Amino acid sequence: MKGPAGWKAPGDLIVLVADGTMRRAIEALLSGYERVGIRPLEVRVFTGNPPYDSEPFLRCQEYLRPFLNLASYALVIFDREGCGSTGSRAEIETEVEKRLAQNGWEKRSAAVVIDPELEAWVWSDSPQVDATLGWAQRGVQLRAWLGEQGFLEPGHTKPARPKEALDAALRDSNKKRSSSLYLELATKMSFERCTDRAFLKLKSTLQGWFPPEAHS
Repeated sequence: MKGPAGWKAPGDLIVLVADGTMRRAIEALLSGYERVGIRPLEVRVFTGNPPYDSEPFLRCQEYLRPFLNLASYALVIFDREGCGSTGSRAEIETEVEKRLAQNGWEKRSAAVVIDPELEAWVWSDSPQVDATLGWAQRGVQLRAWLGEQGFLEPGHTKPARPKEALDAALRDSNKKRSSSLYLELATKMSFERCTDRAFLKLKSTLQGWFPPEAHS
């Protein structure tokens, strides 16, 4: 099983993700290490092959085996929807973490399952979301529009179908979906405003492994 090319020296973190869009989003997030509340990292992020959510879920231990002695810690990140399991987010994470521990990553690995999918992280209440999605100057609040269109139920903080809501919002603002959209959100959005459980787990895990005071 081959991983990222060029990893010959020990590193801090290896991250296995589902696809290229998620890889770019995680890379952008980790580049803002000060906003995450961690020290700078030597990190590599790579995807399964083929790039499906089922690959990290089913074969994470195989993909990460070459890095047992090259990386201090390992993360596996993928969407719950499409991974092939009917379990809850927490159940899937527990299953993956058990397999990682049994394959050499005990006490230095974690799984983050995004429920239902990566687009759930888009729907922070940050004004940067409106700006990135092309709604900042439209005179209509994006969340109000989402409610009118049936994507956002009263009292909820994010759409139940985040990807469909994102596609609809982009269509209405005549903006194309692209990887740069996720990159812009990851580099500009305040992480303090994201309440998604998977994101909070990712953040707390990284802070536990790589506290800023550990950097000399």
